[in-house]
Amino acid sequence: MTRILINVMKGGELSAQVVEFPATGYVRLRQILGPYGPLPISRSGFWAGVKDGKFPKPRKISARVTVWRAEDIHELLDKIEQSAA
Repeated sequence: MTRILINVMKGGELSAQVVEFPATGYVRLRQILGPYGPLPISRSGFWAGVKDGKFPKPRKISARVTVWRAEDIHELLDKIEQSAA
């Protein structure tokens, strides 16, 4: 698992929390996007990236549940880090 340090506002106070992002398996959108996930972008921005092919395609596991492979998200994060360097 990858540990991600995030800053969260609770009751007007800023606190740091460590969140575990799985190395394998499936993750939901709320686990991918901020404030609790590794990508600090909006839902609409993420979906636009999926449509453009910049972000991994989801898998539909039921009529109301959409998931992504954690491995695909890790590859995306690696690409982002490489392009920033």
